[in-house]
Amino acid sequence: MIRSILTVLFVAVFLVLSLPIQLVLLLVGKFNPWAKKTVSLAIVSWAFNVVQFLSGVKKTVIGEENVPKDKAVLYVGNHRSIFDIVIAYPRVPRPTGFISKKEVLKVPLLNIWMIYMDCLFLDRSDLKKGLEMILSAIDKVKNGISIFIYPEGTRNKTDEPLGEFHKGSFKIAQRTDCPIIPVVINHSDEILEKHVPFIKSTHITLEYCKPVIMSELSKEDQKNIDQYVKKIIEETYLKNQNK
Repeated sequence: MIRSILTVLFVAVFLVLSLPIQLVLLLVGKFNPWAKKTVSLAIVSWAFNVVQFLSGVKKTVIGEENVPKDKAVLYVGNHRSIFDIVIAYPRVPRPTGFISKKEVLKVPLLNIWMIYMDCLFLDRSDLKKGLEMILSAIDKVKNGISIFIYPEGTRNKTDEPLGEFHKGSFKIAQRTDCPIIPVVINHSDEILEKHVPFIKSTHITLEYCKPVIMSELSKEDQKNIDQYVKKIIEETYLKNQNK
């Protein structure tokens, strides 16, 4: 109970007190957009690290050397918890936008930070807007901004390792040939989802698999890139489940 109260209280205080910072960054962005992105990354990463500390999250991180630091990439992750972003985002080495559901835009102050962080918002009910969002993500990658996507589309609440992957998620890599970094998190749902509303100290495993380069794959694997990457993530998830 104490962890839950402290975490929620910190998030609320951070969002309110960070409003002046958001205003300053708005001005900075008019003169130096990249500085705005990197500072936003640093501030939000710090806040997420505090949330992890207050929540008692302990981590084993594997394969971080597989993430290129000099180019934009497409991170593809499994998704079981709202803590997945809290865990993964502070470790990205360069500005990175998450693809989130459009409902998050209704959360005051948080929505501003997400816009500053180049996040994109998916309207699942509108196919045309979904395509426009993918095109925006492609444009961001071409401009050096990485994208983090959960191709299951929503949190997996089943006993199966993964849900079905949406093939359209991989158009970002198909159109840019950026490296695909499979990201696998185990046990994140044990922080909150398995005993809502209580937050419990949990040890999670975060693994970055070797980059997948579309142009280096066979035509068959390129055609079925969703299943190719899903297999990598599923095998890694099962490997780490008992750690």
